[in-house]
Parts: sequence; structure tokens; C-alpha cells
Amino acid sequence: MLRDVLIQKGLSNREAEVAELVSKGLSNKEVANQLFVTEKTVKFHLTNIYKKMSVKSRAQLIVWCLPHLGFVENEPAQPTLQDITAQSANANTINTIPAGHSTVGNVTPIRTDIGSGNGGNGDVGAFGM
Repeated sequence: MLRDVLIQKGLSNREAEVAELVSKGLSNKEVANQLFVTEKTVKFHLTNIYKKMSVKSRAQLIVWCLPHLGFVENEPAQPTLQDITAQSANANTINTIPAGHSTVGNVTPIRTDIGSGNGGNGDVGAFGM
């Protein structure tokens, strides 16, 4: 899917392959090893890709490609900022804090009035100084 979109944008088959692998998080060396070429060749392709896609960096290329990547659907979904905000707005104490794939339980905020407009000075920063 991504490769087809990249080819429609004017990339060659090989450039689309390189862009797809970079978008999946592979380093230049890893891309080179997977495609049986040198790192110099990968860098050459990336230079051409950046020009054709009108991007200035690897990061911009990845951001451009993200909506076109097919993600595996059985991966657990990460909570959105809205989910986290709604959850913390509904409780005065935070029961769990995500820490990688595990959680830390029963954590109580030190100050609950910061930024809430309940007597705290919420516009002076997180430390209330």
C-alpha cells in the first residue's frame, strides 16, 4: 500500500522500498543489509527521495509515510491524550501510571490544585512557583 503511494508520487521501485523500510524504523545500515546494497547507496536513494517528496529529513519522510503504513490490528492500542485527560478529570487520585508494559499502582498526586482554578495558581507552571 505505502509502496504504491510512493511510486505514484514519482519514486522508483527501489526508492519506494528504501522509504518504506526507513518508515518502519530501520537504520541506513539495516536497510542496506536487507536490500543487499551499501550504506552509500541507501544514502543516495534517500537524497533522491527527499527531493522527490519535498521533505528535508528522515523524520519528515516518516511523518509523511505514517498515514499510509498498514499497522497490525492485533497490537494493543495506546490511550490517546483525550482518554488520559478524561480519565484523570474523573478521579482525584490516579490509581495507575503507565510505565512501559507495566504499571505503578496507587499513586496520589502531591498537589491537586495546580492548574485547576481551585485556589492554586495554575498559570505559573507545574511547581506553583
